[in-house]
Amino acid sequence: MSELRVLPVRGLGAVGQGDDLAALIAGAAELDDGDVVVVAHKAVSKAEGRVVELDRVDASPPAVALADGHDARHVETVLRESARLVRARRGFVIAETRHGFVCASAGVDASNAPAPGWLVLLPEDPDASAARLRARLRELTGRTVAVVVSDSFGRAWRQGTTDVAVGAAGLRVLLDLKGTRDATGYELQGTTIAVADEIAGAAELVMGKTAGVPAAIVRGLAHLAGDGRARDLVMPPERDLFR
Repeated sequence: MSELRVLPVRGLGAVGQGDDLAALIAGAAELDDGDVVVVAHKAVSKAEGRVVELDRVDASPPAVALADGHDARHVETVLRESARLVRARRGFVIAETRHGFVCASAGVDASNAPAPGWLVLLPEDPDASAARLRARLRELTGRTVAVVVSDSFGRAWRQGTTDVAVGAAGLRVLLDLKGTRDATGYELQGTTIAVADEIAGAAELVMGKTAGVPAAIVRGLAHLAGDGRARDLVMPPERDLFR
């Protein structure tokens, strides 16, 4: 790889339920074979109708107890999207989603929602969403691309958030370097690179959180074509030292 380019996809406008997101992207960008199209999960979720109006949510007693002065309806939505609560304090919840991701509020977020008083959820199956987008983009453009669906996650022991892959299709999400040697001849014993997360993080630099740019193209990574899924990035329970 001699060059890596990250290109924002502008002009998509507001995405709503039922929109053909792939058609919007294909109409706004020129794709090349081997491109990785990174799409913010909120655009995917809104197109798929994965949104909730708070006025339609009735908070349960556990949600009221956890809310601690925050909107109990929001907390109730988080509980409904959670497979397991990891930590909860003063209305702030870290949860494991049904997908296996451990993140704040089970991925439930009010930012970039369709309107005030609404929440955006993670897609039901982000890997399947990525696969559908990939197939539709090939149908529309004739190009073979990979797709990453991204979201912002915090990280233990590190300040701030970074975008990671919650859905993927058409690329290797992990690059296992075990057995390769560095410049000094040292053989790497257990180095595995979370490539899909790195791609998501790079794309976020041109997408931003408030710029209204929900997609980007990462160009120059054709050698990473594969059939990985974002679920492959989830730490298996038997290797998780913090459960």
